[in-house]
Amino acid sequence: MSVTMQIKRATVEAHSRLKKRASIASPAVLSSFVFLLISALVFACWINTSIFSGPFQISIFTTSKAPDIPLKCTEWNMTQTCPANYPTKQTHDRDLYHRIPGNECPSFFRWIHEDLQPWKEIGITKDMVERARQDAHFHLVILDGKVYLERFKPAYQTRDVFTLWGMLQLLRWYPGELPDLELMFNCNDRPIVQSKDFPHPKPGPPPLFGYCRHRRTLDLVFPDWSFWGWVETNIKPWTHVLKDIEESNKRTPWSDRKPYAYWRGNPYVAQARKDLLKCNVTKKHDWNTRVYIQDWGRETKQGYKDSNLADQCTHRYKIYIEGQAWSVSEKYILACNSMTLLIKPQYMDFFTRGLVPLQHYWPIRDNKKCTSLKVAVEWGNNHTEKAKAIGEAGSRFIYEDLKMEHVYDYMYHLLNEYAKLFRYKPTVPKGAVELCSETMACPTKGTYKKFMLDSMVKSPRRASPCSLPPPYDPPSLEALIESKANLTWQVETWEDEYWQSVNKD
Repeated sequence: MSVTMQIKRATVEAHSRLKKRASIASPAVLSSFVFLLISALVFACWINTSIFSGPFQISIFTTSKAPDIPLKCTEWNMTQTCPANYPTKQTHDRDLYHRIPGNECPSFFRWIHEDLQPWKEIGITKDMVERARQDAHFHLVILDGKVYLERFKPAYQTRDVFTLWGMLQLLRWYPGELPDLELMFNCNDRPIVQSKDFPHPKPGPPPLFGYCRHRRTLDLVFPDWSFWGWVETNIKPWTHVLKDIEESNKRTPWSDRKPYAYWRGNPYVAQARKDLLKCNVTKKHDWNTRVYIQDWGRETKQGYKDSNLADQCTHRYKIYIEGQAWSVSEKYILACNSMTLLIKPQYMDFFTRGLVPLQHYWPIRDNKKCTSLKVAVEWGNNHTEKAKAIGEAGSRFIYEDLKMEHVYDYMYHLLNEYAKLFRYKPTVPKGAVELCSETMACPTKGTYKKFMLDSMVKSPRRASPCSLPPPYDPPSLEALIESKANLTWQVETWEDEYWQSVNKD
């Protein structure tokens, strides 16, 4: 019997005894009993304790569900505006859902501090934000818990649409918990704000949000649109894709997978991908690599039957390679339980800075792809347990550190830390329109609507966000970067030794 049921049963029995003794009980006794009765009822209705293994892993949660936030499409059909009573504050008492301790965010959250470093001393002014306008697709303002949008130009496909949808879901997840702020967002692949253009603290670089950054850029990295679905490729929202890939991993154990490196994608977006085609098997060479061209035009016509991500976890090794910049494919590749062969990237998105060579992936040279891939596969097939462990660690990173709760928490902390730097109070720009889930989802149809509804936050989160870890101190950050570089260098040394021995023979 649960704790709640035991308390309720004891309360009923006590109430029965009270009725029998009421005639002889003193007023003081009755008052004490009434107090205990009310306390027990409150406890039974509101509190449920769950004790998990491990030290200090006791969590206290309410048994009452946070109230749903329904999608009110009937109102939209008449008014084409957001509902007047749209929630702009937390609707339940989160103090009851407290965790002690151990709810620290994943380590890659620490890069939020590094990304915001250029503005730490001088702050963010209205002029800085306005200077980002020329490179932005849209301007977003959050004011008193509501969202206002000013569009500048259309983005490629529906990147802007589902990025904005993700913003709205964050506010449903944590209603009223984001400060007033405004931001400019670039939906293209490549980052724009060059650090060389801002050698001095003042006037300060324009804060421009985007999906990735380069070591020579200052763009603020934000989760990409595909976490809420990529309509044009029929890739489901992140939570649904993860479930599909997890089921696929169970169906095809690592030991039963093909002992080759696998990649499928569009090679025509970057020269590096065209070079990867040369690593495919031919009559003269077998680089232990199997590369397939993804024709998205044909896939669209035939109903995406050859592009299901869950069907692509059939090889022991999967290749990640950038396109025009970073690629959204990285998270899907890492989720497969296959050892990820990560061709040296030039760009970083928000979570990949938490990945460690030889722990989560095997590093591949970008200037000697074929020879590097061949050695990686040979090593894996000769060290199957170690290769399997690297694949599983990469997947565990994705399933634990990149679950949707952490995606929202990253957005939450980034925007809160960003807003702390403001030196002015944001206002709604002239011509901006209020944005909410109704104005975006209600008029849509087909896959657009399905993905929005599948990724929609139904009710506020019951727990507090994970705790943002402190920034790196300079020696720790330098040691981290050096450690990753040394691990990559170690792999390259193994490759050189391998080919030297082959050439001797």
